[in-house]
Amino acid sequence: MQTINWPDFEKVELRIGTVIRAEEFPEARRPAYILHVDFGDELGIKKSSAQITENYSLQELLNKQVVAVVNFPAKQIGPIMSECLVTGFYKQDGSVVLAVPDQPVNNGAKLG
Repeated sequence: MQTINWPDFEKVELRIGTVIRAEEFPEARRPAYILHVDFGDELGIKKSSAQITENYSLQELLNKQVVAVVNFPAKQIGPIMSECLVTGFYKQDGSVVLAVPDQPVNNGAKLG
């Protein structure tokens, strides 16, 4: 494992956002959803492609708070421009479990 120093970590903007819309992403190479995540007044709503279809339904994603990296450059993924990276952890079977706060947090709050 490569180590980093504190200034490296400070460059990563990990923020809390709430999923306000989730939709199928049939054009994705691997099963995925398109998430619309509200990061509050400062950052607004950002889109992300998320390969989380094995563990989450579209309905259970609505109003779920997630942790996302918001300062990567936007990336074209098929027909959508992904504007943030919603974070999660790989299970043994390769599926992804979202990284989420265990209590409600204001949208846009920064990991500190």
